[in-house]
Amino acid sequence: MKRRELIALFGGTAAWPLAARAQQAGKLPTIGFLGAYTASTTSTWTAAFVRRLGELGWIEGRTIAIEYRWAEGRSDRAGEIAAEFVGRKVDVIVTSGTPPVLAAKEATAVIPIVFASAGDPVDTGLVASLARPGGNVTGLSSQTADLAAKRLELLREIVLGLRRLAIMGNAGNRFAVLEARGVQAAASALGIEVATPEIRRGEDIAPAFDALKGRADALYVCLDPVLISNRVRINTSAVAARLPTMHGLREFVEAGGLMSYGANFPDQFRRAAEYVDKILRGAKPSDLPVAQPTKFDLVINLTTAKALGLSVPPTLLARADEVIE
Repeated sequence: MKRRELIALFGGTAAWPLAARAQQAGKLPTIGFLGAYTASTTSTWTAAFVRRLGELGWIEGRTIAIEYRWAEGRSDRAGEIAAEFVGRKVDVIVTSGTPPVLAAKEATAVIPIVFASAGDPVDTGLVASLARPGGNVTGLSSQTADLAAKRLELLREIVLGLRRLAIMGNAGNRFAVLEARGVQAAASALGIEVATPEIRRGEDIAPAFDALKGRADALYVCLDPVLISNRVRINTSAVAARLPTMHGLREFVEAGGLMSYGANFPDQFRRAAEYVDKILRGAKPSDLPVAQPTKFDLVINLTTAKALGLSVPPTLLARADEVIE
C-alpha cells in the first residue's frame, strides 16, 4: 500500500465517531461513570443520566456499556478511579464536582471528560473558557459560587437579625474556597460577621462545631465531596448547636438541613447525557461550550425549622419548589 493511501486510511480512522470505532473493535462503547459520592447518595442523578441516554438511543447493556465507580467523597479515590478508566480505555468519562473532574483531567488529556456539575470551571482550571473549553473537558456549570448572595438573602428571611455567619468549606477544594470567598463578600456587604472553620476531612467537623460555640447565628455549608458525604453528621451537629443551615444541594436538606437553593442536579445529569451522545457521535469536547443551569430548586425542611424554633414566612414557603415535613 502506498504511503498516501496509508495516511488516508489512518486519517479516516481517527475521524470516525468513538461509537463506530468501539463497535469496529468488537465491543460496546463504554462510559466510565466516576461518581463523586456513593451510589445511594446520587441515585436520582444517575437514573436521570441513564434515562436520557436511553431516550437518545443508548441502551445500557445493549448499545452502550457503563462502568460505575464511587469515590465516596475522597479525592484520592477519585484519582485511582480515573487512572483505572484510562487503563481500561473507556470512551468517555462522566463525573461531577471540581475535585473528581480535576482528578480525571490529570489522568488523561485524550479521553473525553464530561462533567455534569462544576462550580466555576474557568477559575478552577477545568476549561479555558465557557464558550471554547479547549482540551478534552466540557460539561455543565452549577453556578454555585454565583448564587452565594441569593442564598444569604434567603437565609436572612428565616433567620431575622442575622449578624454572625459561619462558613464551612473544604480548604483543600479549590472550588469550595472560591464559594466561601463569594459568601464572605456577600456577608461583608451586609455587615455580617464571618467565621470560617477549616475543614479538610470528616474528622475536622466535630472540632469545627466546638470552635463555633457562641460565635455564629447560622451556618452556610459549601458544596464539597467531603461535606456532602458527612451531611448527616453536619446537620445533626448544627441542630444540636441551634444553628440554621443553608446549602446548595437538596440532599443536605433531606438529611436534616434547614434549606437549600441551587441547580437541579437530576436535570444537570440529564443534560450531561446529551453531551455524551454528541461526543460518541463524533463531536469534540473542545467544540462543545460549557452550559449553564436552567432549573433551580429552593427546598425547605419544616421539621428542622420547628426543631430550631424558627417560623418560615408564608411568602417563602410559597416560593419553595419542595417543602419537607
